[in-house]
Amino acid sequence: MSLIAHLKELRNRIGIALLFVLIATAIAFWWYDHGLGQFIRAPYCSIPADNRALDTGNSSDDCRLLVTDVFGGALIRLKIAFIAGIVLSAPFWLWQIWAFLTPGLKTHEKRYGVGFVVASSTLFALGAVLAYISLKAGLTLLLGLAGDNVAIALTAQDYIGFVISILLAFGVSFEVPLIAVALNLIGVLSYAVLAKSRRWIFFLTIVFAAFITPTQDPFTMLLMALPMCVLFEVAIQIARVVDKRRARRDGTAGFADLDDDEASPLDVRPSVLDDPDR
Repeated sequence: MSLIAHLKELRNRIGIALLFVLIATAIAFWWYDHGLGQFIRAPYCSIPADNRALDTGNSSDDCRLLVTDVFGGALIRLKIAFIAGIVLSAPFWLWQIWAFLTPGLKTHEKRYGVGFVVASSTLFALGAVLAYISLKAGLTLLLGLAGDNVAIALTAQDYIGFVISILLAFGVSFEVPLIAVALNLIGVLSYAVLAKSRRWIFFLTIVFAAFITPTQDPFTMLLMALPMCVLFEVAIQIARVVDKRRARRDGTAGFADLDDDEASPLDVRPSVLDDPDR
């Protein structure tokens, strides 16, 4: 295909992807009054009612966020609907991206591509689910620090921004170990380097979790750091298997533990020659 043809195909793919996002956003906008809004507010509504200034206590479902301007409610609903629309339509717009890239990939590259898309999507979803579960404990801890005589009225903008930042922080963080696997597959990062740096990897993971968590509380930090350490250990073991297979394929299986500047051992025993008279 010519460059113009590629650009036209890209334009069409982007247009179809945006159409899917728009349709999913419209569905999410309707869904807001039928469960989506309650799902977003659930972590805030689960904290003690005494800490919520806008809770009248008349009903277990009476849990409200504060809106301080005329268009605040509409903008919050649009924002949530758009984010939910992107998530709901992800299989469709990801397929459009994949359909545009596939003709230029080789067979093994397609196989790796599908594997990484599935793995990255699963890890992001796992991180987002774990973040949602931790929101209740994080909010209870942070709002409880204000004291028993303080009731907090969170604005909808602040709360939604906080929830989105937590979900994105956990989701993106769980993708980091996958980068180590990718670097190992292309031969940039070996198992020996990863295994030797295991302690530093775990230490830096904890430091990374301490900086990236928006709440900055120890509970949320450990809830992010511990699964990341487990995922890094899984990545190290995957690198071990990959390097062993690569060594067997290249005929260097016996030299995997040698340093780069160390000579490989040679078998100096004389070989047995066949007797031509036999």
